[in-house]
Amino acid sequence: MRPAFNLRALSVAELTKRVVGMREVDPRLLRALGRDPRQGVRRLAARLRASEARAAGEAARLEGLFAVEREHQAHGFAVIAGVDEVGVAPLAGPVVAAAVVLPAGISLPHLDDSKRLTPEQRDALYPQITACAAASIGMATVEEIDRLNILQATRLAHRRAILGLSVRPHLVLIDGRFAADVPVPQLVIVDGDATCASIAAASVVAKVTRDRMMAVLGREFPQYGFGRHKGYGTKQHLEAIRRYGVTPMHRRSFFSVRAYQESLALMTP
Repeated sequence: MRPAFNLRALSVAELTKRVVGMREVDPRLLRALGRDPRQGVRRLAARLRASEARAAGEAARLEGLFAVEREHQAHGFAVIAGVDEVGVAPLAGPVVAAAVVLPAGISLPHLDDSKRLTPEQRDALYPQITACAAASIGMATVEEIDRLNILQATRLAHRRAILGLSVRPHLVLIDGRFAADVPVPQLVIVDGDATCASIAAASVVAKVTRDRMMAVLGREFPQYGFGRHKGYGTKQHLEAIRRYGVTPMHRRSFFSVRAYQESLALMTP
């Protein structure tokens, strides 16, 4: 069957306008474009094929991202929560964990480990996730980090996030190496935020939540630049600590912060 319009009667620009606006390009049209004697039309066909290949690859990636949930749901774990945290390494601010239960059949284009996404992509995904999923935030404060150590504070944030869910999960999937202190079956997955949909969703929710908190702290302590570096030990952040000292939001148990305090003590007459 021939294409619905006469290719030869249209310029390259007109053809481009028509086919780029199509949701799906008929394979017969694509073949016809590829056989067109005009180089510009053949280049258009090549771009369309590349675009289709990328879309197919992305669809396969997203399908694979839900494999862990599908496998365990088939074994009777109907309600599965993914858990991830952000803020383990920074010198300032809380550690923030999120627990997310994604509904069956949800479509979340571009869902991925939050570290692989741009801020714009995370901000776009965040309301999509929170609008349809059960989501909960758990935090451990700077004081708790200093008192417990960062590992135990992170586990505390995980526990708070899981217990804060509006539904009780039958299974919890946790990114990392350590189980949470909750009486629920758990599966700990290294790099789970890159391989498991519910953990990836939790990583986005946790990251957006903490980034927004650090932006607020940035306005409260403008000389430190918290809104830019989110509390991580950047050169600018360390220089601000050297010049202005530490704030109540700095983790005094962390080596970089503690070393600064000790150097000040040595300088004190």
